[in-house]
Amino acid sequence: MSSSSKFLPYLSLAIGILALSITAMFVRWAEAPGPVTAFYRLGFSTLILVPFFSRNGPQEVSTSRTHLIYPILAGFFVALDLSVWNTATLFTTASNATLLGNTAPLWVALFAWVALREKLKGRFWAGLVLALSGAALVLGRDFLTHPRLGIGDLLAVCSSVFYAAYFIVTQRSRRYFSNLTHIWLAGVTATLSLLIINLLLKNSFSAYPPLTWLVFLCTALVSQIIGYQAVSYALGHLPASVVAPTMIGQPVMTTILAIPLLGEIPHPIQLLGGLIVLTGIYLIHQFYNQNLTNKVEG
Repeated sequence: MSSSSKFLPYLSLAIGILALSITAMFVRWAEAPGPVTAFYRLGFSTLILVPFFSRNGPQEVSTSRTHLIYPILAGFFVALDLSVWNTATLFTTASNATLLGNTAPLWVALFAWVALREKLKGRFWAGLVLALSGAALVLGRDFLTHPRLGIGDLLAVCSSVFYAAYFIVTQRSRRYFSNLTHIWLAGVTATLSLLIINLLLKNSFSAYPPLTWLVFLCTALVSQIIGYQAVSYALGHLPASVVAPTMIGQPVMTTILAIPLLGEIPHPIQLLGGLIVLTGIYLIHQFYNQNLTNKVEG
């Protein structure tokens, strides 16, 4: 790939990371229950994507009807992920929520080890120890200084488990559906799931000020559509070995943006714990990229 042809994929990746990094700010600015913000994020984005889905989506659905369970499960898991993560963002710092929510690769790897019996080598285990140690440092500091922040951190970790489940199911779904069709089908399921979740929690769907509705729309456009589509485009033109480690920049960017936008200045211990977590996740990404390369060459 020439340097000129690399420009757009790299630009798209940077835009995707920036769009996803500001998500925690949107959740805060909405001043609404986390599951409600998630409902409108998925609901609005799904409606916006209807014209694009209508081009080839119905044909894909008709030819792969027996595999619809995968995008449906993906939508259910993303509904749980966003409900819990959005709630976590209201109880802890934006940087903590984003950092701990991005520990999903740990759970994906452990699932592969337990369920699929994949062999995990030293680099993975070193990454796991580092990531968990860093997370324990962040969690421990918050529990000692402010229990409410500790609860938010735990919720963020729980959301990462649901995100890992979404990732695992999405890998299977993408064998049968295009990226846009998968996102739309998962979005419909997630919206319906979030509707039920909010009804069970008795959250209000209305009576919000105009600014909140604007934030709901921005979350759908920026976080859901621009963020996911930009990263997806980059994945189609750049190797995963480039994209995956770069995505670790999302928690870093969120931490930087949270300083002027939310007035959140991270504690030195949080910075240290965050760096340790990011190092661990990077090692795990490198382990998987090496495995992928070996499989391709083999």
